[in-house]
This record gives sequence, C-alpha cells and structure tokens, in this order.
Amino acid sequence: MTTRPLFKTLAIAATVGSLALAGHAQARDLRMAPGVPPAHPAHTPLYTGFVELLAAESDGRLGGQILGAEIASIGNMRNAIRSGLVETGLFLPAYFPADLPEINLVGDMALLGTNPYAMGAAMTEYIATCEACQEELKQLGVVYTSSHSTDTYQILTTRPVSSVEDLRGLRLRVGGPQYSRWAEAMSATPASIPVGDTFESLSQGVIDGTVGSIADIISFRLEDAIDHVTMLDLGTFHSTISHAVGQPVWQSLSPEDREAVVRASTRASARAIQRWGYEMTDEAYELAGEHGIEILEPSDDLIEASRAFGEQDLAYAAEQAEERYGVSDARAKLDRFVALVDKWNAIVEEAGEDPERVADAVNREVWDGVDFSTYGT
Repeated sequence: MTTRPLFKTLAIAATVGSLALAGHAQARDLRMAPGVPPAHPAHTPLYTGFVELLAAESDGRLGGQILGAEIASIGNMRNAIRSGLVETGLFLPAYFPADLPEINLVGDMALLGTNPYAMGAAMTEYIATCEACQEELKQLGVVYTSSHSTDTYQILTTRPVSSVEDLRGLRLRVGGPQYSRWAEAMSATPASIPVGDTFESLSQGVIDGTVGSIADIISFRLEDAIDHVTMLDLGTFHSTISHAVGQPVWQSLSPEDREAVVRASTRASARAIQRWGYEMTDEAYELAGEHGIEILEPSDDLIEASRAFGEQDLAYAAEQAEERYGVSDARAKLDRFVALVDKWNAIVEEAGEDPERVADAVNREVWDGVDFSTYGT
C-alpha cells in the first residue's frame, strides 16, 4: 500500500525532469569566434564570460559554442560572419577602413584614451546612437552590441627607447592609422603586421618593436622577443565590436533575446577590460621583471612631441575622413566623441573603475533607451 505514493512521486519527478531537459535542449547555442588564442583577454573572459552571461540574461534560451582561431581569425571575421560560419564574432573596424569610415573616424582616435573603461563606454554610446555608423554596419550584415578597450599602449622594443631620437628609423608594428601617423611623425617606420605575427616578426628581426599593450607579453608570449618597454602611454585601441552578430541571426531573435545579447555583451566587455587593463597589466610587469625586460621612462621631449602630435592630428583626421571617405561634418562628430570620452571618464571615476558598476552605467545610459524590436533591423 505504501508503494503507490512512491511510484506517483517518482513519476512526477521524472516528468518534471523530462520537461527541464526538454527546455535545456531547446536552448540555442550561437557559434562564436573571438579570433584570438585562449590566453588573450579577448577570448577569456570576453567570450568565455559572454557565454555564461548570455545564458543568464536570456533565462537559458541562448548559449554559445566558441570556435578556435584556426576556424575564424580576426582578419577573416567579416567573411566568416557573412558566410554564416560564425554567428557572433570579434569584429575590428580598423581592419576595414573603406567599409566603416564613420566608425573608424572615432575608433582611430587612439591618443584620446587614458582610461579603458571610459573608452569602451564612449565607443558603445557613440556607435549605438550614430545613424551613419548603423547604416555602415547594416551594409556589412553586422549588428553592433558593445565595445571594449585595451589598456594604454606602450612601446615594446628590442632596443632601448627613451627619446624621439631613439625612435628614428625603428620599424614598429602598429595597430591603426593614428599609430601609423604617430610613428611617421616620430621618424619611425610603421609596419602593418597582424598582431598574431608579432612574436615571429620580432624574433626574425622584421620589426624592432611594437606599439601595444604591455599585456601582449602574456597574450603573444613576447617575453623572449623584446628587451625593453617604454612607458609613454600612447592611448588605447578601442576600435572594437566585442560580439558582432550576423544579420540573419539577429533577425531570428526575439526583441527580448536581442536585448539579452546586448546586455550580456556590455557586461562581458567590462570584465574583459578589467582583465586586460588591470589584472594582466600587473602580471605582465611581473613577467617582464622575471625575464629581465627593462622598463624605461620616456624623456620630456618624447612626451611633448607625442602630445603635440595628438592635438594636431584631430584636425588632420577630420580632413582625411571628409576628403578620402566622404564623411560629412567630421570635426563635429569628433567633437561629439571627445565630449562622450569626457562624460565617461567622469562616470567611470564615480564608479570606482568597478566593471559591474561601469556595465550597469552603460546599460542605463545607452541600452535602456533602445527599442529592440527595431534596433539592428
């Protein structure tokens, strides 16, 4: 007589369990590609964290499968997303200057960056509210979610660099047009080499150094390829779309799930900045010390030359955008971005550079006012 309730309980439990499994099986896993190795912060936590955050924001409706860089690299991400091989990928507008001049107008302004949280947030607000930027992305079949930023770039070299004269004739890998212009202004020779080839290029003597994050020592194993780091603070690389979503995928998502993607992306971007700009920076300093890499301070003439270049380059960048790419009112757009950088520097300072509080602020200031039934469509 006691077995019937037991069997009934087991039957109910089995039914509930089956429903839970069925619900889990219906979760949609997006094919995701960071295009960089696992040690890189754009992989971990930008993508590993995004998978977890996406599941939480969508109440388990969405998840992700991370593809390796051998399947989709940063250089071929546009084609990978267009073909449908990748549904969500790390997209760098700087790689496509002719296709995305509106975004690169502000993305190229590296030397404005002093705080990575502020630069990621300023880019997010600018692109999300820029009609011309959104139209560019629509033409490429890509939907914007959020941006992250590196820490301030330094000069990592095989030869000591302290002054402008030390830079003369050096071949430096650079990651964007403004860094190319800066290198030329300092009488160095810029080299457009994929970041993944930095170690090999340094080891073979193809280049003498790279303008990049000190965290690159960890991300690309540069501890045996460089001997010096010059702490010049050359701004940030913030020309990023952290989790670019292909248009067909976006169109298939409900407004609620679109919002979940964007909010998860914003939070993952903030966590990636914390990892890249703070945790890895400390680790890279320690690793540099262990390998005898010399940390150098720039001379006053180098600091002043770089500052003067940055001020003059705003006008030059606006002229080039208008003349070469047909961007209208470029200087006004740059002025708007400068104002956003100032706004977000203040917000980030108030948030105590806490990644969760910064993400909350971006969601409040930017995404709370967006209609996801029409955004990106």
